Amino acid sequence: MKFYRICYVIGCLTLLLTSVFGAAGCCSAEPILKDVFAKDFLIGGALNDNALNGTDPNAAAIAAKHFNTITAENVMKWMHIHPEPNRYDFEATDRFVDFGTKHNMFIVGHTLVWHWQTPQWVFEDELGQPRTREALLAIMKDHIMTVVGRYKGRIQGWDVVNEALNDDGSLRQTRWLEIIGEDYIQKAFEFAREADPNAELYYNDYNNENPGRREGTIRIVRELQSKGIKVDGVGIQGHWDMDGPLLADVQASIIAFAELGVPVMITEFDVSALPNPSGYRDADVSRREEFHTKINPYPSGLSKKTQAHHAKHYADIFAVFHKHADKISRVTFWGVYDGTSWRNNWPVRGRTDYPLLFGRDYQPNAAFYAVVKVADDKK
Repeated sequence: MKFYRICYVIGCLTLLLTSVFGAAGCCSAEPILKDVFAKDFLIGGALNDNALNGTDPNAAAIAAKHFNTITAENVMKWMHIHPEPNRYDFEATDRFVDFGTKHNMFIVGHTLVWHWQTPQWVFEDELGQPRTREALLAIMKDHIMTVVGRYKGRIQGWDVVNEALNDDGSLRQTRWLEIIGEDYIQKAFEFAREADPNAELYYNDYNNENPGRREGTIRIVRELQSKGIKVDGVGIQGHWDMDGPLLADVQASIIAFAELGVPVMITEFDVSALPNPSGYRDADVSRREEFHTKINPYPSGLSKKTQAHHAKHYADIFAVFHKHADKISRVTFWGVYDGTSWRNNWPVRGRTDYPLLFGRDYQPNAAFYAVVKVADDKK
């Protein structure tokens, strides 16, 4: 019996004992993810500042043990790192970069140009009037040169432009597009390349495993390449759930993006274990009893059936990743453990979700061992 298969059996027994006797600390003898997939791709997570400022040391311990790449979850988004025209705040980002450097990790900056979590002053002047193309380009360049320049040689990869597409593949109508025009993407890549010629530069989006956004992503990359602008990778975010996406679509996008001559990355991976909340987005948790029973069915933990289904879906997805490991450079989970995942509050606040490989007790869950078993079975 191979090592990881033995670990899978031990893991299942550990989960059973944990359910009976309670959880121990965060550093048990489970397989180490970055070692399990060492021959396939980097394994990482998005870190929030609590993991680095001493508030949540168990999350930092998981990251140090299991990950060889990290992405900034929130601290580098424009509203946090550049909240006012003449003020940058690098304190939290410095902690993030120092942690990655200390643990010899591949560090990814997220994100330079995005329509969301960007302060209004970026797009409007002191009188509330829209900025001119020239003024907005100057602000974009200052931001990119300052942020990328500060971490030149320390942050190895950047999500330069994030979520520029609609589901049909057309460009999203953002203030960037409205004021600068379609070449705002090109300009962002040019400025980032100027700021750090040796950094890897990525285009990142969600739902681009689906045909519409897939074609839009291909069009963006080809357009940049046609102008002599190097793109070093395409990010498939991978915010998925129990009902999707179709694995055939995931595989098709991995192949299509790799055919552009660039590595593919799974950049924000998580798998919601909860039902689709369609129709309940505006539910008031305190007043909607149906909320608890229909779209928040597991406030105290997943049922055994759902846990098994969730683990199998994780394994099926990782089997696709493993099959195409020659095209994928990294798989990054969006978070470290369930308790701090954004999916607990999106698109409806107050739900209890279980989208990652480590539970609220910091212990590996059934999906963790199912993913590990994929690596063993494919050897």
